[in-house]
Amino acid sequence: MAVVGGAVLLRIVLSFKTLVHCLGRWWRWVEERTQAYQNFEIPRYSDCGQENPLYRRAAAYVAALPSLEDAAAANLFSSGRKPNDFFLLLGPGHSATDSFLGARVSWTNSPCASGVPRFVLRLRRQDRTRVLRPYLQHVESVADDLELRRREVRLFTSSVGAGDGGGPRWRSVLFTHPATLDTVAMDPDLKARIRADLESFLKGRAYYHRLGRVWRRSYLLHGRPGTGKSTFVAAMAKVLGYDIFDVDLSRVSAGGDDLKALLLSTTARSVILVEDLDRHLKGKGVGEEGESQLTRILNFMDGIFSCCGEERVMVFTMSSDGGGMEGVDPAVLRPGRLDVHIHFPLCDFTAFKTLASSYLGLKDHKLYPQVEEGFHSGARISPAEVGEIMMANRGSPNRALKSVISALQQASSNAGRNPSESGSGRRWEDPAAGSGGGGLGFGKESIKEFKKLYGMIKMKSGSKKEDASPAASAASATPDKLDKDHPH
Repeated sequence: MAVVGGAVLLRIVLSFKTLVHCLGRWWRWVEERTQAYQNFEIPRYSDCGQENPLYRRAAAYVAALPSLEDAAAANLFSSGRKPNDFFLLLGPGHSATDSFLGARVSWTNSPCASGVPRFVLRLRRQDRTRVLRPYLQHVESVADDLELRRREVRLFTSSVGAGDGGGPRWRSVLFTHPATLDTVAMDPDLKARIRADLESFLKGRAYYHRLGRVWRRSYLLHGRPGTGKSTFVAAMAKVLGYDIFDVDLSRVSAGGDDLKALLLSTTARSVILVEDLDRHLKGKGVGEEGESQLTRILNFMDGIFSCCGEERVMVFTMSSDGGGMEGVDPAVLRPGRLDVHIHFPLCDFTAFKTLASSYLGLKDHKLYPQVEEGFHSGARISPAEVGEIMMANRGSPNRALKSVISALQQASSNAGRNPSESGSGRRWEDPAAGSGGGGLGFGKESIKEFKKLYGMIKMKSGSKKEDASPAASAASATPDKLDKDHPH
């Protein structure tokens, strides 16, 4: 009896849902017959054969509509790049609905009689003035975001003897580097600030144009070899969804014309990468005379030719000893040419734990205290060296950590014999705070080190507070002098 009653109740519920669906369809039919609608055609090509950019964006937007799954017909595709990556496209002659600002709109895939693809956007005439323009702006914005997420990043390198009828200036390959900002071994606060800066740049078109500035951002990555600068560039490209154009200054002619031509042949939404900038500034790259070479590089960085394109990020790397920028002309480092300075230090214990989590899957280990003691003793090795040790011993985390400890001990002993080879001088430089470079410096390690030094001096002065000797007086005055010369 209970089973029969349940079946009857289920039939009633299903009948009610069917009735609601039919009433909804009937109401939409009545509304379409009683309301005045206006259609807007979006053809794929103009009368002169040029492709309509709005059609491409509309196609991407309609393909992402949730209502497309309820359309009478849709074409199903697979990207083929990764498993289960399927997407729908609206079938010819069928429609999908959307809503915006309380208005109901519909999209129809309605090819012309000649077979030229086109979309028809349909909305009520009374909503046209209020909805049409904001809705189209919304469609373009969403489509651009979708395109950035889906597009394949490519790496471009310049071709020797190309251009001027000799073939393309750039050759490209699919960029498959797996690095992301999440996997980069870097201070978490610094990483968060960099991510926010990149995301702010992506959304900054209107802001830059309102200021009358070119929509461009420039970064300087400086630090010793093996500290992760190139990996970081790959992670930046993944966040931005930009192609990478690798400019090798050593292969560009001394006249500078090829350098300008290369820059002009790059595309928007790209990362322009110049590695080892300090080496080229010392006269080992483009030209024979250091001054003329410096002028060409400065013009490349922010001259009139660098403004012939927007939505570009220019990245320069330096491998100066110790991660510093001593000897580099201040004109190179000023804001506008290099907006953001990021120092890549040698590995410390925090970076080590990030690497151990990525390479070995470790969150903690009994040998961690010994590793931490090795870093606290002042020994430093490069993240690349730590990563190589972990890869070679990935089958035995215990052996990998022991090898890192041995490497730290070796680095500490080498530092004792040759201080210049020590990594204990790690610091985050802030060009805006007096390093002479200008720009926005990311980092806070130098402030931490100064506070530690200040605290040690203050403790010593406190322990000798009642000592009236001149030496004690001088010691107690030291913190005030430090605080005056180096304000927090």
